[in-house]
Amino acid sequence: MESDKTEQDIPEMNLDKKYSNKKPVVQENSEENKKEMEKTKKELEKLKSFIVKKYSYTKSISILPPASIKLFIEEEEVPKETEKHIHLYMIIPEDKIKQIPKMKEEIIKQIGKEKIWVQIKSPVDVWENCLDSKFELTGAIAMSFPLYDKGLLGALRVAEIHKSLVLQKFEKYVVSYVIGGSLVRGEAIKTSDVDVFVIINDTDVKRMPRLELKERLRGIIYQYVAEASALAGVKNKLEPQIYLLTDFWESVKDAHPVIFTFIRDGIPIYDRGTFMPWKALLKMGKLKPSPEAIDMFMSMGDKTVKRAKSALLDILIHEIYWGITTPSQALLMLYGLPPPTPKQIVPEMKKVFVEKEKMLEKKYVDILEKVVGIYKDYEHEKIKEIKGVEIDKILKDTEDYLKRLKELREQIEKRAQEKTIEQIYKDTFELLKAMFGRKSQDAIIQEFEKNFVKKGKFSQQHLRILKNIITAKTEFKKGKLNSHKVDEARKNASILINDLIEYNQRCDLVNNKK
Repeated sequence: MESDKTEQDIPEMNLDKKYSNKKPVVQENSEENKKEMEKTKKELEKLKSFIVKKYSYTKSISILPPASIKLFIEEEEVPKETEKHIHLYMIIPEDKIKQIPKMKEEIIKQIGKEKIWVQIKSPVDVWENCLDSKFELTGAIAMSFPLYDKGLLGALRVAEIHKSLVLQKFEKYVVSYVIGGSLVRGEAIKTSDVDVFVIINDTDVKRMPRLELKERLRGIIYQYVAEASALAGVKNKLEPQIYLLTDFWESVKDAHPVIFTFIRDGIPIYDRGTFMPWKALLKMGKLKPSPEAIDMFMSMGDKTVKRAKSALLDILIHEIYWGITTPSQALLMLYGLPPPTPKQIVPEMKKVFVEKEKMLEKKYVDILEKVVGIYKDYEHEKIKEIKGVEIDKILKDTEDYLKRLKELREQIEKRAQEKTIEQIYKDTFELLKAMFGRKSQDAIIQEFEKNFVKKGKFSQQHLRILKNIITAKTEFKKGKLNSHKVDEARKNASILINDLIEYNQRCDLVNNKK
């Protein structure tokens, strides 16, 4: 059982006047008030002990700041008559939420006639407030007085205090302050690192270079880490990562895998309308991967096999699982699908590459399914040890699978390149046939050179591009064209196509005037 926080363990905090948990003003000679406070304190201690003993999975119990009660009455449908009550805020695991009605019934019986109101929530409920931009509610929870905490509340509190310090110093530069990692998953303990991401707006900086701004603000943000931990009275270590808004947008545009994870899993505790649109775009599958992102995903496979051979069981299982699922995600993304969740990888690989495209043999999806199954069994403690022979078999299958994925990648890229070359050729010659009529390829080139290039209507560059398009199509069929040459052909073809369209439009305009 985790040790409880006492009043002496938590330093007095006054960062946010709106939610500061101020002590009530009591006259020293008021014996009646002192007795009442002592009685309330004993009742709360008794109630806490009952809850912790009865529901050992409880993550935290805290007293909400009195100044924040009106917010919870307005936003959380808390009865208005409880405004003068002590409000206890309990956080329990998400998988226990079905027990909330029964828990409330038993806790209310234990409270008796005391003026105490209890709210029971899961971490998901807390994060929903943030996703709805109700940052005041999350701030109030973070700054509540802890009666019992396994670590989640302390981790949230240190992030909230650090955010307040950062915003007080340079609020106009902060676009989003986002939490992630074990805190968001509801798994934070008293020694967990707290991952936070601060996005800085560098679009309006004129007096100093952007990188200089980033380094200056980074220095200040890191200075506040120790101060926030001291004020929060916790052992959790903040791990801030600083991004410039322009750099972050570039990573979002290219769908960098690290940024994908950050946007998908991160929860904003402060946002000026930037982070949530990114989250919505990712959910809609509007963020497409860059070649660099695919390469990064794919490279994990080779490293995995080397590391896994000398790892212990738990590391081995984890390494193989991520090493086989991450490249699989990469190829689904390369195919044009949004990044699937781990649960979706096996059915998506089977549906897309085995059944629909018939590009992958079923035995390789069986390998993937087996590894995913072993990982799940390991997670649920169904597997506690594994024989060396079986480890060797899993490693061999993983190597075969990753090797086949590299071949599959080439197949996907070749098919995409073939479509690109065919489309370039088709678009160009449809425009030329509209100008010269349904003639052969050679006749069209001769007429284009004779009547348009030599007469100065088009340049020699246009003629070279046209001939290069034909060459690219021929070389691709012979297998001599790589992805870089395909991309170069596409870029050059766009110049010719745009100029042909513009020429046709000018001709149409002249005819209309006549």
